[in-house]
Amino acid sequence: MDANAILHMTPALVGMVAVGTTGWVITMWMRMRHGYPIENSWGRPMLPHGGGETIERVKLLAQENAQLRAEMGSLKDRMQVLERIAVDASNSGSRLAAEIDGLATKQIN
Repeated sequence: MDANAILHMTPALVGMVAVGTTGWVITMWMRMRHGYPIENSWGRPMLPHGGGETIERVKLLAQENAQLRAEMGSLKDRMQVLERIAVDASNSGSRLAAEIDGLATKQIN
């Protein structure tokens, strides 16, 4: 190749490398931002290699997450019951008071 041709192609090659690198950086940033796993050039996920301690920590966190999700589910159920009681009480407070008084008199008799 002629040295003059190389000089004419250099800006185009530098531009292509810059565009490719910028695209890769933006893609990785978007993947990290949205929680997708980062992959290497072969398509395999890149995981931190911290040994057994990291794996145990991940297992414990997964177990704690499952427990917290179960607790959150039960709290949601309790909240629905409380909301229903509050709505019933505000719509027919006298009916609720009458039912409570009825239950109180049944216990006395």
